[in-house]
Amino acid sequence: MGVRNRKALMGIQLVVSLLAASVMQRMAPHCSFARWLLCSGSLFRFKHPSEGELCALAGKQMPKQTRRDRRQNGESKPLTVPKDIDLHLEKAPVNALDALVLRFFLEYQWLVDFAVYATGVFLFTECYCNIVDASKEVNLGAIWCVLTVLFSVKTLHTLMRHYFLSEEGGERSVCLAFGFLSLLVAMLVLVVREDYLEFGLESGFSSLFDNLEVFAKQQGYADWSIPVTKLTVKLGLAALCAYVGALLAFPGLRLAQTHLDAVQMNSGRPLVQILLHLSFLSPVIVLVLWVKPLARDFLANAPMGKTSITIVSSDAFDSLRLWVVVASCALRLAVTRYHLQAYLNLAQKWVEQMKKEVGRIAAIDIQRKVTRIFCYLTVITLQYLVPVFLILFSTLALKALGDFSWRAGAERTPGVTPALLLLPTAAPVLPGGLDEDEEGMEDAEEDIQATVARLSEAFAALRSVLTPLFFRGLLAFLTWWVAACQVISSLFGIYFHQYLMQN
Repeated sequence: MGVRNRKALMGIQLVVSLLAASVMQRMAPHCSFARWLLCSGSLFRFKHPSEGELCALAGKQMPKQTRRDRRQNGESKPLTVPKDIDLHLEKAPVNALDALVLRFFLEYQWLVDFAVYATGVFLFTECYCNIVDASKEVNLGAIWCVLTVLFSVKTLHTLMRHYFLSEEGGERSVCLAFGFLSLLVAMLVLVVREDYLEFGLESGFSSLFDNLEVFAKQQGYADWSIPVTKLTVKLGLAALCAYVGALLAFPGLRLAQTHLDAVQMNSGRPLVQILLHLSFLSPVIVLVLWVKPLARDFLANAPMGKTSITIVSSDAFDSLRLWVVVASCALRLAVTRYHLQAYLNLAQKWVEQMKKEVGRIAAIDIQRKVTRIFCYLTVITLQYLVPVFLILFSTLALKALGDFSWRAGAERTPGVTPALLLLPTAAPVLPGGLDEDEEGMEDAEEDIQATVARLSEAFAALRSVLTPLFFRGLLAFLTWWVAACQVISSLFGIYFHQYLMQN
């Protein structure tokens, strides 16, 4: 029994996971997908003009003293030029040397590379589970997906903390406002019946509480009762939703701005514009997929005159939903560079706006503005990619932990087996007449078997309490909620940039 358990825990999945972690660590300085995304030569930044160039455009002679000399001599008056000078910024491709000075570049590179390797481990695990019956093994691909979600949340928390520590209070107020709005919306969503929003939270929580009670009695706590009610759990879930809503406030606002600029930048390419609009509306599609009257019921009984036809059966709808969510995330990843280039073009856009104004401006202010836009490139990239990672890897974890299948109608019924029936027992060790060396080897083997047996019991107990039915409800709701926050913040961003900024 111990040998079989050891194979289950230290099988090929663990070997591939350790190999992926080792390759990611060793290959990061040499081959990085995150570096390729920014530094492959397809993105162009704008260089800030020098003081000599600005003086030449303004028709004045460059002062002989440098900026440092003027500062040392106590001259605080900066070099100024007219705002309406004919300034055109010079383009340059983003290279690896430029990327090293970007803010949060190391965090960006690590997260994106980890997401790439997590995808590879998940795909291997899916192929392995289709070939071998791995129902008794721990799905390490799902663990990689869950870790990617947690690391993505941590990255968003770091960015939000940066806004909170800002000297200006506007960013902090925006995060708090979206967090409070998300709390109200989440409490409304959590009281909607399953007939309209089919997350499966009710059945998932019921399964969790029942299995916890059975597990507690099996451990000897006969009179133990769960002090947590479903209302308490939902209030905690609503607080988590408010936190996620605050995290996704600025990513949604930034997405709206880059979307508008990307569409305008590709005004002569209608196919690219269609893809950009589809990627922007993809969270709306994710929202509709869990609205039962608009998705499952409609496809199963689509009205056709006086009759109704079945486009997709109810059994096949779960698999179709997974494919649609993954395809929408893939589309958003495919148009990433259009959004990033649209952000970098803000430098030239700001210069064109400056030319329409009157008065003078300090040369250092022009240089700072152009440089600052490029320095925040990785921040903008994280704000674009991390929400996509949250939806994508939550969906992949939902597929693996919820016992769904990519093939229509092939998913298994989620198990609700009580914890009592799933706990394994360690195989007895038969004593025998052995010499000292053999006894030492046998003792070491027994220790290994005992350790594996305890780990097996822990994993079996965890799987018996956190059943696929529970994961189906929780992960489906979190996937839907991330998409909802994206829709709320991005639509508000469209309204802000299209109407409020124009006025």
